[in-house]
Parts: sequence; C-alpha cells; structure tokens
Amino acid sequence: MSPTPKQPLTDDSIKVRQVNHYQFSWVAGQPGKPGTWTLQLVLDQGAWEEVLTLDAQDTDNLQHLLSTAATVFYDVSRRTLMFGTTGAGQT
Repeated sequence: MSPTPKQPLTDDSIKVRQVNHYQFSWVAGQPGKPGTWTLQLVLDQGAWEEVLTLDAQDTDNLQHLLSTAATVFYDVSRRTLMFGTTGAGQT
C-alpha cells in the first residue's frame, strides 16, 4: 500500500459519505395506483446528493433509523446506509 493516494482525488473517488440532512417525498400515482416514496440524502454538507426510491414499509423503517442514529453514513457505490459507529472492542 502506498501512503500517498493516487491523484487526482475527485468527488467520484470518495465512496463513503456522511449523511447531514434528509428529506422524504411522496408523489401521487395514477388513480387507484399507489404513490412513490423518495428519500433525498444530502451528504458531506452538500458535496453529494442521492435520491432513493422506497416502498412504504422501507420509508417507515428508515424514518425511525434516521431520526434516532447519532451518525449515518452512505456508501455511494454500494447504495448502502450505515447507522451509527461503534469503536473496536466496544459494545
């Protein structure tokens, strides 16, 4: 491993970012059809944004997790939310 990162280091090079703000939205569907939920994530103080499409159950679960976790990270390449951090050796 080289101690010096390859250059140039760009926004696309950063794979894991911290969630700073989030917003849920709901868009009505066609008459008689379900609507669509989205979750907009503002990452690294606005350096990156991501919009996820969710079902109603995921929306409810994520609202709970996002409102209770002290720290939330998002892995851009894997499209994965990670809630909280625990130091090695801690419970």
